[in-house]
Amino acid sequence: MDIGSKIRAVRKKKQMTIAQMCEATGLSKGFISNIENNHTSPSISTLQTIAGVLDVPLAYFFLEKKQHMRVIRKEERNQTILKEENLLVEHINFTRGLRMVQVELPPGGSNGEGHAHEGEEIHLILKGTVLAEQGEDSFTLQAGDSFSWNASVPHFVKNIGDTPAIILMTVTTDTHKQAEDIF
Repeated sequence: MDIGSKIRAVRKKKQMTIAQMCEATGLSKGFISNIENNHTSPSISTLQTIAGVLDVPLAYFFLEKKQHMRVIRKEERNQTILKEENLLVEHINFTRGLRMVQVELPPGGSNGEGHAHEGEEIHLILKGTVLAEQGEDSFTLQAGDSFSWNASVPHFVKNIGDTPAIILMTVTTDTHKQAEDIF
């Protein structure tokens, strides 16, 4: 675990000198230098002090690299075409248990009757007009409208407009679920 270089990187990003860090934490230059160069391991109490001065959560120092910010450029997004429903699903980004996709529904296109899976969903209509139904609830939604639901209850979304509808979705899901399983 490379806590020292994380501390140094945050300190430099905040344009803080080691001297300023010493003054704010009460720690010596040599000790801070040893921490930043991973020559010593600070106590949790010392890390809490440093985290407070750097204004980052203590947990940040313990994150693995794969837990840091993930960037997926537009041209790097994966796309899935669900032929049966004629849907284009663009995979925007994901993290453990959370996935964001953009779905394009052609006029008349839907996710199929009574679709259900584990998790929660939040939808934002970016373009078009859709009908969203779940149980006894039925709503006509347009660009700018949003809705959410427990996805384990059968649900249905259909483009009822004359142009393609584009929906931005955030879904809590098992990390191994595929687009076909969530829409």
